[in-house]
Amino acid sequence: MRPLTDEETKVLFEKLTKYIGRNIVHLIDRPDEPYCFRLQKDRVYYVSENIMRKATAIGRHNLISLGVRFGKFTKTGKFRLHITALPYLAQYAKYKVWVKPNGEMPFLYGNHIVKAHIGRVTEDIPEHQGLVIFNMADVPLGFGVSARSTVDMRKIDPTGIAVFHQADNGEYLREEDTLF
Repeated sequence: MRPLTDEETKVLFEKLTKYIGRNIVHLIDRPDEPYCFRLQKDRVYYVSENIMRKATAIGRHNLISLGVRFGKFTKTGKFRLHITALPYLAQYAKYKVWVKPNGEMPFLYGNHIVKAHIGRVTEDIPEHQGLVIFNMADVPLGFGVSARSTVDMRKIDPTGIAVFHQADNGEYLREEDTLF
């Protein structure tokens, strides 16, 4: 487990900024204890510094996971967020979309969200902005990217795609073999 390089940190923070904006500060400077990001086999983990110090006694090859997996770096150097980061993204999300009950299952099966399934949205969402998807009971279901701005969303037909799917809670079942 090693700290992220400057370039890796920049790529990670750019991706997180798409979803939580300036609230990234709350991930690092927490009131309870300091947290940090660490890299293990191209996977980025969010872990408390106290646990990280204790894990230095474990060999690199014996260490499978530590903390919460936020995502992984692809071979091309891009960062891909993972569904395990959802509780933190939902807590600090800048833009949110609430899905009606009839739209929950299609989203959890990996489909995009159409306008007919949207219950409500936060105001002033720009196009291609990261957002967190909730059901009407405020339970986070996943995250995605807006296909259109809030103004354009209101104008499209009910079968038009409003939110592109990125990750959802159904991945825990669909990808349970490769999750960790």
